[in-house]
Amino acid sequence: MKARTFTGILSLMCFVVVGALAQTQGTIQKHFSDAATKVQAAGTAAEKRMILDRSFRTMSSALDVAERSASLTATDVKGIARLRSSLQDKQNELAGTKGFVAVPDAQLNAFSTYVVQDMEQADEMVSISLVALLLIILLVAVLF
Repeated sequence: MKARTFTGILSLMCFVVVGALAQTQGTIQKHFSDAATKVQAAGTAAEKRMILDRSFRTMSSALDVAERSASLTATDVKGIARLRSSLQDKQNELAGTKGFVAVPDAQLNAFSTYVVQDMEQADEMVSISLVALLLIILLVAVLF
């Protein structure tokens, strides 16, 4: 009886962790999706750039704080570094720095959509533990 109870509890915990991980990844995507919605509703190119830049800076700040957490594994650190690199490239492309050509004003809506799609694909390529993802989400919520 104890073995069956233990197995049941362990199975339930696995489902809860998988569900929490999916919801957390969705929250990161929602951060960028909300920014894209704001970009498309903004009236001027300057407003659109400001919204995108603020979104990138908020996520970068959250990654900075999460990276300093003592509870991260080596895999978490690598995953955060990959995510940071991708975000930095997008920020450089937006601003036209570090060898990138600035995104033209007329393409800012499309660029914001591209960022959302790229973050959705990054979920498959970047491996970050549930604890690290939850920490990043909490930090983004506080900073944004």
